[in-house]
Amino acid sequence: MKYFRNQVTRIVLALFVTVLAAWIISQTVINTRVEAQAGRQSTGDKKKKNPGASGDAEEQKKEQDRQEERKADKQMSGATVMIDTNVVNVEAVVYNKKTGAIIQGMKKENFEIYEDGIKQEIENFSTPDAPLTMVMIVEYSKLVDVLGSGTGGYFEPGRVEVLRPAYEFVRNIVKPKDFISIVAYDIRPTPLVDFTDDKQKLMQAVGLLIRNNPAFSESNLFDTLKFVLRGGKGDAVVLEDGKGADKNGQMEYAGLYEANARTAILLIASGMDTFSKINFDQARKIVENSGVPIYCLGIGNLFLKKYDQYLDPGQGTNINGIPFDRMTMLQAQNQLKTFADSTGGKYFPVTFPGEIPGVLQSIQALLRNQYSLGYTPTNTRREGKRRKIQVKAVLGDQIDPKLVVVQHRQSYVEEKEGGKK
Repeated sequence: MKYFRNQVTRIVLALFVTVLAAWIISQTVINTRVEAQAGRQSTGDKKKKNPGASGDAEEQKKEQDRQEERKADKQMSGATVMIDTNVVNVEAVVYNKKTGAIIQGMKKENFEIYEDGIKQEIENFSTPDAPLTMVMIVEYSKLVDVLGSGTGGYFEPGRVEVLRPAYEFVRNIVKPKDFISIVAYDIRPTPLVDFTDDKQKLMQAVGLLIRNNPAFSESNLFDTLKFVLRGGKGDAVVLEDGKGADKNGQMEYAGLYEANARTAILLIASGMDTFSKINFDQARKIVENSGVPIYCLGIGNLFLKKYDQYLDPGQGTNINGIPFDRMTMLQAQNQLKTFADSTGGKYFPVTFPGEIPGVLQSIQALLRNQYSLGYTPTNTRREGKRRKIQVKAVLGDQIDPKLVVVQHRQSYVEEKEGGKK
């Protein structure tokens, strides 16, 4: 019995020791796993806090580069890239002074350009083989009815003196692929038809003027030149039934400012300006810097010759409420000549209707034989001064240099530092 109790005691003791050993081993395993997990977490935290210490320096640099690229892209997306160019464009026509014949077949090496006496390098050159992009400006006020009375008398309205050359130009001079716009002006400019190669539309615009009567006595030439060359808001285009006009009946007219082609202006006017917002000097600067040649067909010359003796201001000359005097009319002619010469165009004073076909043919010959030249001035100063341009034709022994005339723009007013032309 005693032996049995001893055996039981040994068995119980052995079981207790086994259980205790198993518990100790399990606790050890658990602690080891906890410590291992804690170690891995600690290592991960160290990687996050100090990637370089874990060998991820290269990955960090790549991430920084990507962030810098995204930042640069964001900055560029909201930026405006400004490209400044100082290229001066010159339209040139070469002809024989004695015969008036156009000299054709010119090449780049046949031209030399000088600015303020310093030779410039010709960077751009193109031959006269492109269609025309042109604005025909017609003075259409009560003023021209009076000036035209010297020609028309009692048989037709005086404004026909203005409309006759406009009609002949559209019918005989405009060719396919030429884009022409017609702008009539009195107290303000009105685009009658936007740029089009549709001859029928252009003829309708001239016919519209013939059928109507001028409404105002004012003739604002300077404002009209600014409007045509720089664009702006004007009365809605008449023949388009005002499509696209705003609530004030006006619409944007780009004019020749955005035209990327051979451009010119045919101005049929007396040259008188009665009420413009800008003055002659401002208008001259605008036309000079435009680089667009202006061909002026002067009207009212027969009126001046017939009534010259009555146009003394001391006699109080006043016709239909419009004051006239000799000096004003002579000054008007001089203004047209200045606009033409300074831009590389030409002034044609027309006295009799029979001269019109010949004048228009001369204008066409000059227009369709313009060579386009371009250079970047070597003078880098920007003082807002007027720079003189001279173009020479180098023809060797082909023709006497004294007989060669190069018609081109005479000058431009340079842009001031940080300012506008």
